[in-house]
Amino acid sequence: MDIKKQMRSVIQWEHPKEYQLFFKFTDQGDELKNASKLILQPGQGCIFTYEGKVEGVFEEEGLYDLATGNKPFLTTMRKFMNAFESEHKTGIWFYRKADMVNIRWGTRIPITYNDPVYAFPVKLRAYGNYSLRISRPENFFRNILAGQQDYFVDELQEVFLSRITQPISNYLANAKFSYAEIDANMENVAGEAKNKTISVFEELGFQLLDFRIEGNSFDQETNDRINEISDVQAEVHSANIAGVDFAELQKLKAMRDMAKNEGAAGAGMGMFAGMQMGNTMGQPASEEKTEPAQPDVRSKLKELKALFEDDLISEEEFRAKKQQLLEQL
Repeated sequence: MDIKKQMRSVIQWEHPKEYQLFFKFTDQGDELKNASKLILQPGQGCIFTYEGKVEGVFEEEGLYDLATGNKPFLTTMRKFMNAFESEHKTGIWFYRKADMVNIRWGTRIPITYNDPVYAFPVKLRAYGNYSLRISRPENFFRNILAGQQDYFVDELQEVFLSRITQPISNYLANAKFSYAEIDANMENVAGEAKNKTISVFEELGFQLLDFRIEGNSFDQETNDRINEISDVQAEVHSANIAGVDFAELQKLKAMRDMAKNEGAAGAGMGMFAGMQMGNTMGQPASEEKTEPAQPDVRSKLKELKALFEDDLISEEEFRAKKQQLLEQL
């Protein structure tokens, strides 16, 4: 055993890693001497075990004395035959007391619920971030850590994600937000999810400070079904604006599509379908066809005068017929 380490009596967490929640101090083995000093930096706490029992939880920054049954040098010499081992075993676990902010999360599987407007199941994924702090370190140490040397946020993620999906699913099922309403209600969903998961974190020994949903996405099947419905709704709306019966509009579109697929012979059919569509949109479908326009009175008067000048009719006949035409005006 390194005698210099036996003489060292200052213990501190010198280089915490990012997103590290717990760290077991092992630099000096498991033996600590009387009058050893524990230094806690701001934002750090410490759990001290002695001979297998939790003897203290240090939460305030500063300098602490650790009293054990070991004595420098004397214990080492007496245990020389036992490979310098002492029965007075201790453990020091540092933990992060400062807030852990902007921890990323995302649903591992889609949340499925029935859309109240479209009346079929939709699948929703969500992602965001949350912040927390360790509120009951001894509780987490006893029930979750169980002697691990290190514990990082990503390990907590698995516990968190396995427990948050069901509360969010239940809330969406009861809230009955439709596909088009989800974005406008994300803040409400996030607030409800936070309320339902606070107790989950408290049971683990954490305080949930903040919970946010930054975005969401529906699965491709849901998007495809919604798009099909939206296309039909848009066509119905367009037909109503144009004053055309939707069923008749569909027939005309079918005739047009058939014409496009029939080559040269279909060109005439396409033209006919387009003309029919134009006529249909211009007047009610039940309106009867109008008769071809008759020649106007002016043209008839010219023809009548020409007949008179060619001596094909008498002056009396000319005057009588002329009067009839003028009466039509």
